[in-house]
Amino acid sequence: MFRNKEVKYGCAAYGAAGLVCGSAVFAESREGFVWFLLFFAMGLSAFLAGNALRYRKIRSLSLYLKRVLNGERQLDIPDNAEGELSILRNDIYKLVTKLETQAELLLSDKAYLADSLSDISHQLKTPMTSMMVMTDILRDEGLPAKKREEFVEAIHSQLERMEWLLTSLLKMSKLDAGTIQFKKERVSMRALVRKATEHLLIPMELKNQTFTVEIPEDLSLVCDFHWTAEAVANVVKNCMEHTPENGRIAVYSETRGIYTQLVVEDSGEGIAPEDLPHIFERFYKGKNAGKDSVGIGLAMAKYILGIQNGQIEAFSEPGKGSRFVFRLYHLVV
Repeated sequence: MFRNKEVKYGCAAYGAAGLVCGSAVFAESREGFVWFLLFFAMGLSAFLAGNALRYRKIRSLSLYLKRVLNGERQLDIPDNAEGELSILRNDIYKLVTKLETQAELLLSDKAYLADSLSDISHQLKTPMTSMMVMTDILRDEGLPAKKREEFVEAIHSQLERMEWLLTSLLKMSKLDAGTIQFKKERVSMRALVRKATEHLLIPMELKNQTFTVEIPEDLSLVCDFHWTAEAVANVVKNCMEHTPENGRIAVYSETRGIYTQLVVEDSGEGIAPEDLPHIFERFYKGKNAGKDSVGIGLAMAKYILGIQNGQIEAFSEPGKGSRFVFRLYHLVV
């Protein structure tokens, strides 16, 4: 306690004041001087006791911070008493709790990043290995022209797959980093679905799939037009890929209380019950996934909806098709 200047200066000032006052009292009366010494000693004791208690609490806070710096995870119980030191103690507790939470999130993010990099490496390694093998075969001058054309087409297909994967990963990284500002604008639901499906109409026609849209002309909602269209496109694309030739894909919508509901249905093979809880996880591939599937489209759709305070659910029975339900909650612009 006496290492602190304020205690030393306080005792010196108190002593000087006591000396001056004591000399004056002694000159007047010796009996009064005795009483003065008594009250002086009591005041000095109270001063020292108060400072000792205060610095004991400060030392306790200092030791607590040292334990935290040394990696101790056991947090102190906050002080609910009144006073500046109690407020300081509570503030330190809140800060330590926040830093502990951030440290846990950082460790979780590092683990997630490591897993993601491993998944990405695996997704890229397979087509690259395939293209390297086909490139070596193409070096054979005696390779028939038809086979050469088949290999060139296969390499082109793999390159398209890698381009789509890298583009999707770039979009996901922007979403994860929070660098994209989502707009809140009122848009037509029909225009949204038209934008989402325009590039899928020809592939569906090649598979002779029936595609129907039943959405009222006046139905609208508040969302980011382009990103929400991206989410819808990923779901419709998934339905198209898992619906056989001559199958059916339907999109319809309706308003229900506080949200607008968009439904995408197909008559495809359906989703296995054990895969259904995981289909929105990044890089997850179920037993019915296609050979070119990377498991990122549905994860991106859920992420985009979640950022806009929306939801997406999937319902399916094997052999009876799948149904994806978007719930976009109403917002006031």
